Amino acid sequence: MLYSVMTPLLLTLKVVFWATLIAATCGVVAAYLFSRSSFWGRDWLDAACTLPLVMPPTVLGYYLIVLIGRNGILGKWLEEYFGVTLMFTWQGAVIAAAVVSFPLVFKSARAALESVPDNYLQAARIMGAGEWEIFFRVTLPLSFRGVLAGTMLAFARAMGEFGATLMVAGNLPGRTQTLSLAVYSAVQAGDDTLANILVCIVSLLCVVLLVITGKLLAGQSIKAS
Repeated sequence: MLYSVMTPLLLTLKVVFWATLIAATCGVVAAYLFSRSSFWGRDWLDAACTLPLVMPPTVLGYYLIVLIGRNGILGKWLEEYFGVTLMFTWQGAVIAAAVVSFPLVFKSARAALESVPDNYLQAARIMGAGEWEIFFRVTLPLSFRGVLAGTMLAFARAMGEFGATLMVAGNLPGRTQTLSLAVYSAVQAGDDTLANILVCIVSLLCVVLLVITGKLLAGQSIKAS
């Protein structure tokens, strides 16, 4: 029983850590570009960045298979030149979870970055600061709560990812079976005890993350006002 609980839990934490790191990095960069620039096709690209939030997980999983599958656009190239296969691996689960959770970081970080007063940025430029220095010393510190809140939401979403992960990484015990997949397998096998334990673990972690996120967002709102 302990092995059946700890194995998917540790694998989930590993997958979620890397997925959140990727989603947070890409989400903050994208949010910064959207908050500080205007370009042709901006609305369409904004919709594309938000699409994983509303798209059915199975459809998203299919797109990922087309992209990183053995015969996919990117997957075939990776396997041919680097011998790297992402399908049915924990790395594939990371990609699926990162794509699904990306919009949560993007939306939250964008709102936080756009709330930074322009006069602060102009004052920094007048003092001779470069754009990167302004970002790391002015913009990011002032929007940190919102960025962190989005990152924690992405962490929670990645932890609960099921559909896209199942299609891309499969449900291989000890290799790609995350907590959500382990719950599914336990229910299918009629092991209600294991399913209840896993469900309680996932629920507790998600509730804690949501409570912390709510406090961060509340603090960001007070700071902005």
